[in-house]
Amino acid sequence: MKFRSVSYLLVLGVGLIGCDKSSDSLDNPRQGTITIASDESFKPLVHALTNAYEGIYPNAHFEIDYKPEQEAIRQLLNDSARIIFSTRQLNEKELEIIRKQKGTQKFQHIATDGLALVTGKANSDSLITMSEIKGIMESRITDWSQLKDGNQKGAITLVFDNANASNLNFILNKFGIKDIQGLRIISAGSNESVIKNVRENPLHLGFIGVNWISDGHSLASEELSKGINVMGVSKKANPDSLSDYIQPFQGGLEFKRYPLFRDLYIISREGYSGLGGGLMTYIARDVGGLIIQKMGLLPTVPYPRELEITTGKDF
Repeated sequence: MKFRSVSYLLVLGVGLIGCDKSSDSLDNPRQGTITIASDESFKPLVHALTNAYEGIYPNAHFEIDYKPEQEAIRQLLNDSARIIFSTRQLNEKELEIIRKQKGTQKFQHIATDGLALVTGKANSDSLITMSEIKGIMESRITDWSQLKDGNQKGAITLVFDNANASNLNFILNKFGIKDIQGLRIISAGSNESVIKNVRENPLHLGFIGVNWISDGHSLASEELSKGINVMGVSKKANPDSLSDYIQPFQGGLEFKRYPLFRDLYIISREGYSGLGGGLMTYIARDVGGLIIQKMGLLPTVPYPRELEITTGKDF
């Protein structure tokens, strides 16, 4: 496992930067309590990872703040969260803030995620192209009937979890959108509320983190998946066949075939070997990769599978 670091300051037994703590009071990879912040889009995944870690080390505890991504990053910068889960690395301006604090920063790419486009079952449209999504975000496409394979009529209403969250920011950055004033757009408050909204409104188009509905072993994921369609997205403006439309599940995330894939990172401010580092190490190992894989994302470090093949021949 490799970490990259910026202005890395080696701390020898003096605790967190700017804190007056004895070494006896510091957390370590096996025990302690720290605060984590994460975009709400990744709540099922973060819950699964931290629960598994606490199951191994009963004296380790994570206090998790689920909030829009930009607020989570702000929490990291003011040192009120030890680590965060984010779809982007810190930019130069944010890194400079940490440098001025004489702090440390390190990040770890843990998975490839997909932003899923979802509609209610009453909406028979299940295919869309990237150019059509861009047209919607630019207000050039405003009605379902304008889609190439559109079967609906009526104004398209976009549903996101929060204005400062990763889902909306990802789409805006993907298509270079600066102004959303002309869009019919709703902030539902959470990914779960987005799902409920599109289930009840046939003309609404929702955007969610796919881990909310991709854990095939979770009753909660199965329940949320009921009554919705996950749209297939094509990179081609004029797809040749149905095979050009990809969904945001593991098969589509592999080799980044799904057009709306995004990276997932853990970013840490921990300046010593503490509980945050323990969690990062756990996730980087194959067991962490297995949990990420189970949640329907593509782990950076895949869980190794051993296959025993019986041929019936002696060699």
